[in-house]
Amino acid sequence: MIQIKDLTKIFRTEEVETVALNNISMEVKKGEFIAIMGPSGCGKSTLLNILGLLDNPTSGSYLLDSREMSNLKEKNRTNTRKGNIGFVFQSFNLIEEMSVSENVELPLIYMNIKASERKRRVQDALQRVNISHRANHFPNQLSGGQQQRVAIARAVVANPKLILADEPTGNLDSKNGKDVMDLLTELNNEGSTIVMVTHSQHDAMFAHRIINLFDGQVVVETKL
Repeated sequence: MIQIKDLTKIFRTEEVETVALNNISMEVKKGEFIAIMGPSGCGKSTLLNILGLLDNPTSGSYLLDSREMSNLKEKNRTNTRKGNIGFVFQSFNLIEEMSVSENVELPLIYMNIKASERKRRVQDALQRVNISHRANHFPNQLSGGQQQRVAIARAVVANPKLILADEPTGNLDSKNGKDVMDLLTELNNEGSTIVMVTHSQHDAMFAHRIINLFDGQVVVETKL
């Protein structure tokens, strides 16, 4: 599903050049659950941003379902993300002025899906993550664990090919964190491909493989 070869990302200013990723090569098969680990500043989030088409690499190849993604213009990256990639963030990234249902519906609105179909998909997604009883509530009325469930519902509502999770339990206590990891595992068992960035060795054990980065390079890969 994902094929990366010699991927490099360099951030440049007038005075400084920072190599965030240095000739990374890796593959992720359809239906895999991959955990990416490493110290702060090793390139984890940069890699996730490129996989999520939020940024382009400086050089190298990124194939998603055999289609080259590394040189897409911003508009094409945005259009490709729709329906293909779902995001789960540490900070939830919910819109406070919108209800749970409205937050989950957003990706479908961007895809121009008709209202009746949007309603059905939102209901299905909320049931899938066991938060449908909070559909009319607002984010500030929810616990952290509930907010992350809403964020996961939003990530899966369009049935994406790929789910990217950036420290999905980072703002949660241990119980809610375990519930979120159980939910991601359930989604993976149902066929979702997941790439997760985490500092937690415990969370990483839910994955099929752990890829460790250091100074922008893959240093260890562990199969679980």
